[in-house]
Amino acid sequence: MSKIPGWLLRHEITIEPYKGDSSTGPVYGSPARVRAFVDEQTRAVRSPGGEDVTSSSTAYCAPGTKAPPLSRVTLPSGRVTTVIACLPRDGGGLPTPDHTEIQLQ
Repeated sequence: MSKIPGWLLRHEITIEPYKGDSSTGPVYGSPARVRAFVDEQTRAVRSPGGEDVTSSSTAYCAPGTKAPPLSRVTLPSGRVTTVIACLPRDGGGLPTPDHTEIQLQ
């Protein structure tokens, strides 16, 4: 298994994991700073619920990074966005860099 090289993770994002809803709105867990490579490119993706949605950014992080759908993420630019999906990318033993892909609104 080959992990994404640390020198490629040039940015830092802050992930506040989504915990659920309360009577006053969404509830988030403690913020965690995570090294990432952020690609701010618009593309169509499929949400966990099966809907086609537009992703405005993608963050590539180390394997094992957790960001549940609807979590709040602050990008290096200061823009605050929401997680659409968090997907493990594993090469299955091939010499590719394993990583976590976080698709953002």
